[in-house]
Amino acid sequence: MRQIVLDTETTGLETSQDHRIIEIGCVELVNRRLTGRHFHQYINPLREVDDGAMEVHGISNEFLADKPLFANVAEQFLAFIEGAELVIHNAPFDVGFIDHEFRKLDGFGRVMDYCTIVDTLVMARQRHPGQKNNLDALCKRYDVDNAQRDLHGALLDAEILADVYLMMTGGQVDLVLGGQSHTTGDLGTQEIRRLPPDRPQLPVIKATAEEVAVHCGQLTRIQQISGGQCVWLAAADAVDEPLVSE
Repeated sequence: MRQIVLDTETTGLETSQDHRIIEIGCVELVNRRLTGRHFHQYINPLREVDDGAMEVHGISNEFLADKPLFANVAEQFLAFIEGAELVIHNAPFDVGFIDHEFRKLDGFGRVMDYCTIVDTLVMARQRHPGQKNNLDALCKRYDVDNAQRDLHGALLDAEILADVYLMMTGGQVDLVLGGQSHTTGDLGTQEIRRLPPDRPQLPVIKATAEEVAVHCGQLTRIQQISGGQCVWLAAADAVDEPLVSE
């Protein structure tokens, strides 16, 4: 499954006042793993940045003066996101601005014509009702490092949101066996420790009925929160096998 975590910065808050996008940042997830591929672009909005917006992201009119227009990067941007599931915090804001930019061009539809969308703000409000659910609050709640986030920035915020989203929808995504990671050489390659062939056979401890019920309940919650994208349930369906053995 391919997902794109996306964020934008803009000249102001309202497309009705013809505010424009000035920065787009996207990072790619495939099967819940960051691939290292990203899309990042500053954009000349052909208008002034509001003072209030500049206080949030720190992007000045002078900095944007020599940047490309949205029309010059639209095809490259669309090629990067097309067919993916977009993961966005407060999706109506970013999607509304992207649609606003697309409407100014010939031959472009709406974001939902090309992608499906997951709104992590809606997800967070469902999981943590009555609490703060902005990105900084979620970073604190899920122990995600946001120390570099003095100002908003589209690419940095997309990278941080990717970590938050992975924690919200299942937690740990990388598994290191053996309790410790060993490295050798300058490249940091992982060392493989082989077990002796005459080692005692490990006992097999099956889950109790109560543990199975708790496990299935957790998978059901993940399925609901992720909009039907629980990879464990999908894998079980693919091989037509139950999640646990009797």
